[in-house]
Amino acid sequence: MAKQMKVLIAEDEPSVAGLYEMALSDRGHEAMITSNGSECLQTYTKAPAGNPNAEFRKFDAIVLDFSLPSLNGMQVAKSILSINPKERIVFASGYVVDTLTKSVAELGRVVELVQKPFEMEGFIDMLEDVAVTRELEALNVDVKKIKDMHPSPEQLRDLLHGLKKIQKGRSL
Repeated sequence: MAKQMKVLIAEDEPSVAGLYEMALSDRGHEAMITSNGSECLQTYTKAPAGNPNAEFRKFDAIVLDFSLPSLNGMQVAKSILSINPKERIVFASGYVVDTLTKSVAELGRVVELVQKPFEMEGFIDMLEDVAVTRELEALNVDVKKIKDMHPSPEQLRDLLHGLKKIQKGRSL
C-alpha cells in the first residue's frame, strides 16, 4: 500500500463526495471533504502545516470539481497555486478538453484531469502513482513555453494526447 495521503476534495454532489471519502478511507487515506469552492479554499488556508519546513505540503493532492458553487474549481486552483505553486491539483470534469485549455491559459500549467464519471479504484490508483506526478511536473516546464507562444487548439489537443499517454489511461 502507498503511504497514507491527505487529500482535500471540493465536490458539491453529496453522493459523489461520500464515494470519495469511503474509497480513500478504505485504502488508508484521509479525505477532507468540502462542498463548495469557498469552503475548500478556507480549509486549505487554515490547515496546519505541522512542519516549519516551507516545502512541507499540507495535502498530498487537492481534487476539485470544475463546476463548484461560490468559487469555481479554476478560481480555487489559482488561489491555492498562488500560495503553493507546487501543490498537486486534480480536476474532476466531464469536459477534459475545455478544462485542459482553461488550465493552461489561466494557470500557466497542466494539472491532472479525471474524466467524469470514473471508477474510484482507478482514481485512487492514479492519486497513489507518484511517477505520474513527477512526469506532469516535468511537462509543466514545456507548458509554460507553449503558453508564451499562445497555443492553438491543435497544440492543446496534442498536449492532451501526451497527458493520456503519461497517465496510462487511468484518469483521462
